Amino acid sequence: MTLVKKWWKEQVIYQIYPRSFQDSNDDGIGDLRGIISRLDYLKDLGVDIIWLCPIYDSPNDDNGYDISNYYDIHPEFGTMADFDELLAGLHARGMKLIMDLVVNHSSDEHEWFEESRKSKDNPYRDYYFWRPGKNGGPPNNWNSIFGGSAWEYDAHTDEYYLHLFTKKQPDLNWENPKVRQGVKDILRFWLDKGINGFRMDVIPCISKDLDFPDTDIDDFNRVIAEVYANGPKVHTYLNELYESVIQEYDVMTVGEGPGISTAVCLDYVGHDRGELDMIFHLEHMFLGHGPLGKFDPIPFSWEDIKVIFRRWDKAVGDSGWISVFLDNHDFPRMVSRFGNDKDFRTESAKLLAMMVLTLRGTPCIYQGSEIGMTNVHFDKLEDYRDVETYNVHKEFQERGVSTEDFVKLVHDNGRDNVRTPMQWDDSLHAGFSGGDPWIRINPNYKQINVVADKAKQDSIFGFYKKLLAYRKQYKTFAYGVWDEFKGLSENLFVYTRTDDEQFLVVLNHSEEHESIEFELEGYHLELRNLENKMETVLLPWEARLYRKV
Repeated sequence: MTLVKKWWKEQVIYQIYPRSFQDSNDDGIGDLRGIISRLDYLKDLGVDIIWLCPIYDSPNDDNGYDISNYYDIHPEFGTMADFDELLAGLHARGMKLIMDLVVNHSSDEHEWFEESRKSKDNPYRDYYFWRPGKNGGPPNNWNSIFGGSAWEYDAHTDEYYLHLFTKKQPDLNWENPKVRQGVKDILRFWLDKGINGFRMDVIPCISKDLDFPDTDIDDFNRVIAEVYANGPKVHTYLNELYESVIQEYDVMTVGEGPGISTAVCLDYVGHDRGELDMIFHLEHMFLGHGPLGKFDPIPFSWEDIKVIFRRWDKAVGDSGWISVFLDNHDFPRMVSRFGNDKDFRTESAKLLAMMVLTLRGTPCIYQGSEIGMTNVHFDKLEDYRDVETYNVHKEFQERGVSTEDFVKLVHDNGRDNVRTPMQWDDSLHAGFSGGDPWIRINPNYKQINVVADKAKQDSIFGFYKKLLAYRKQYKTFAYGVWDEFKGLSENLFVYTRTDDEQFLVVLNHSEEHESIEFELEGYHLELRNLENKMETVLLPWEARLYRKV
């Protein structure tokens, strides 16, 4: 199949977590006016598409991923007028905006659910999944992704409702055509305002096996893939959204892909499917997760990462598309997880940037990665805010794990690692807010912040800026064929991108010196992440970009 060219394949996404980006009114919570004040910063960096995490009205049990009103802005973020100004400001600067669409579940404070729980014969009852208990307990043995049972008992009607996430996030019943129409109405409302698309939260999970069978799988990642995701009608529902609404607009849709494997990816993103434009597949993000999930760590290697990228590039081919990323609001900081945030923070942050911005797919940068922000190591559990952390802590306590040992696991894998506020400068609260932030600032903000980084001759921000400008200059990085060099040291990741031009990317993702034992003749060195006069020896965490001349 001939590769289809689209604007969203040529551009770069920048993810904003609004609560932690910039506070404008000193209440300690980032807001829309704060984002507006930083639009020139984003334009200067060179990104194209802003992905805004949820800003809708919400009780904030899961920081906005529990929506009580899809048609209004949460007051702590501002007003609809602020949103309109933000959207206009982005468009005036040649940038686009995509919103988070969270429709696998709503908040339990959404009017649909408040009605649904009133009685078994309420007209809204089947907007959600209600089932009687079994043998004195829940309807089945499913566990919530955030810990505990996926079923919550409601004494008022003596039944349980399903929630794959927190108990304040009841799953919507897409079998009900009124639910699907409600989702279409939400889509059309925001698209008519002029936004440029949606990132669709846990979208493979919207279709359920209505028999709700018990599962005997003891690996939770397999449970997500084989039980919670890829349900019997998921493609019918996605195609219906596309046919009824999305195809009428020149927008992009990207689905969060838990449970989507290479075997089924084209069912979601094949160009002839009429479903999604691309997915954030999560296979590499689940690396190091043991049978119990992220807080049950197991070793993984860079070879594991490379195998995944190889497999996905082959799987999507010219028929589909993915986004390339190494961190987001749900996973640790990429320089802490995939780089070396101690001895080689600057070098490894730049190497990872080069990888994300040169692999095949639409790159996505998470706020703060452009200055090499790191994981945070709070000593006390009380300093963390994430509902997942507290739910899993209870489970681990029951297994005999001490709070002290659990906090060490949170240091590496907790979601608050990426949710501490953006570090703008070395002033009080890192220039994020004049008030006490909703979560503590990472204590290293005095050394790692935008002002300090941009002042350096070898700044990470400057490297991102160069890479982003270079990527815009050459469409090869969007459409060129990806080929990897085989048979090299396991510490090297080397590949070409080829169409009318050819580029060679050489990455040494290790603390070792590595020899270049392949031909460089005919290539011109365009960009590197550190000074090195040895042409055929790579320093630790060295990254080079060559162009064939």
